[in-house]
Amino acid sequence: MPNDRINAVGTNIAEKATMIWNVADMLRGPFKPHEYGLVILPMTVVKRFHDCLLPTWQPVQDTYDKVKHLAVIEGFLTKASGYQFYNTSKFTFDKLLADPENIEPNFRDYLAGFSPNVQDVLSKFDFDNVIKRMVESNTLYLTVKEFNSPKGYLGPDKISAVDCGYIFEDLVRRFSESFGEEAGAHFTSRDIIYLMTDLLLSDADLTHAGNVTVYDMTMGTSQMLSCMEERIHDLNSDIEVTCFGQEFNPSTFAIAKADMMIRGGDPNNMRFGDTLSDDQFKGYTFQYCISNPPFGIDWKREQKAVEAENKKGEQGRFAPGLPKISDGQQLFVLNGLSKLASGGRMAIIQNGSPLFSGDAGSGPSEIRRYILENDWLDAIVQLSTDQFMNTGISTYIWICSKDKPTHRAGKVQLIDASHCYEPRRKSIGTKRNDITDLCRNLIVKAYGEFQQNAVYGDKGGIYCQSKIFDTEEFGYYKIVVERPTLDEQGNPVLKKGKPVADSSLRDTENVPMTQDIEEYFQREVLPYVPDAWIDTKKTKVGYEIPLTRYFYEYQMPEPVEDIMARITGLESDISSSLQALFHKEA
Repeated sequence: MPNDRINAVGTNIAEKATMIWNVADMLRGPFKPHEYGLVILPMTVVKRFHDCLLPTWQPVQDTYDKVKHLAVIEGFLTKASGYQFYNTSKFTFDKLLADPENIEPNFRDYLAGFSPNVQDVLSKFDFDNVIKRMVESNTLYLTVKEFNSPKGYLGPDKISAVDCGYIFEDLVRRFSESFGEEAGAHFTSRDIIYLMTDLLLSDADLTHAGNVTVYDMTMGTSQMLSCMEERIHDLNSDIEVTCFGQEFNPSTFAIAKADMMIRGGDPNNMRFGDTLSDDQFKGYTFQYCISNPPFGIDWKREQKAVEAENKKGEQGRFAPGLPKISDGQQLFVLNGLSKLASGGRMAIIQNGSPLFSGDAGSGPSEIRRYILENDWLDAIVQLSTDQFMNTGISTYIWICSKDKPTHRAGKVQLIDASHCYEPRRKSIGTKRNDITDLCRNLIVKAYGEFQQNAVYGDKGGIYCQSKIFDTEEFGYYKIVVERPTLDEQGNPVLKKGKPVADSSLRDTENVPMTQDIEEYFQREVLPYVPDAWIDTKKTKVGYEIPLTRYFYEYQMPEPVEDIMARITGLESDISSSLQALFHKEA
């Protein structure tokens, strides 16, 4: 979806989300601010289900009366409702409001009438306990009444599935902000998602009808999946898109499953559980993976399961190595790669740590080595800061491919898009920058043209740069340089005819993989320490991607004369201000 579409619907969606969130006015007191979402999120989902089913309420009632004594009634009722879910209760919101004295038992009856797949959604909200609190505080009737007002209508004739996804996303963001969640638990705005989808699909052949599978291992409210489905259908409406997702947060999982049910997808493809320790898609592979996993968050809770998976070797998802316990984002990269079918592609967001953290031989370096030596890393796009609602740090989109085209084989494209954004008129949390249509087109063009040292856009304004590297340029050998222990006369101490190394003089050197180790040693080490040698048994291979260094441009410092003139001017201004102040007081 282009950004003009986002802008066109954005105001109405924001107004609708704000209206729904304003229900919090009547919750104030019985519920604390960070608890408002416990009421608002499930009520929004219930009302969306209600308004979708309302036109077929009577046919479902009639069908239920006919088949309720049969052993299997699911198929009859979903056919009558027109969805993969239904509600057999005699109540609607109008009927609930007509009997305020019995609002609690009637509302519970209404909820109990939903099909089992909706019951699963509601159970993830722990809605039963919330209802008890609403009854105790006399807010249940008022909340139902507010949601049943014309401004609370969420039927598909007025609110499309895509727009409803926006509303869910906005409400979850507000709930998240009220909790003050950590930087790693952020939400991905649509401008970034559409950049990811367009990069994934930029050279895809979607001219023939068929089935495309898409997977999000940390799906949140499933907006990345819905955007991929939407974008694929923009390119070819005849293609069937099957979405799969896993989520660990109960509330966002419930919204994702509800959204999938309403959109007509298979809700069984939305699965609950921790992706790292409880993989719900063992044995599955997918054509596309799109994800924004948490970063800067530890994996202590999953440690036992992750280490057991690592010990499986190539039979597990984490064979290459494990990252530091304080940051599990590289584990999601490995999980995604394990799920890609032959020819599959993945777009995943990460912070700067996976580019360079960890020395040669460490888990992070070995994971980079695994990806690069298999030639699965296609491109990395650096975004600007302040792109996310809950964190302002720099972020990067990694594009991985299990089958690169010939001209990209053995190479990695780095795109610096840190200047490719437009400031927002009004920030949303820490999100102050947008990737507009112009920005996205420049980045996708840079990716598609695959040019070395190319600039797209106007340098000094909105622009991005592309550079191409051979894979081995990111590799290096970490060599251990030893020097001999000397006796009192300054002669090397020998053992079995060989000099004994002095551990206090031991040093290391990182030799670029593109250079010969011995030639490097002769040129860079021996002229300064002629008695040194390399302990070849300790040589390790490392990989890092110092993207910022590759795009660094030297800026001439401000001339001293200009600095002095500026300081003199400031001193003069301060002196004048002080004189005026003291003169006025006198």
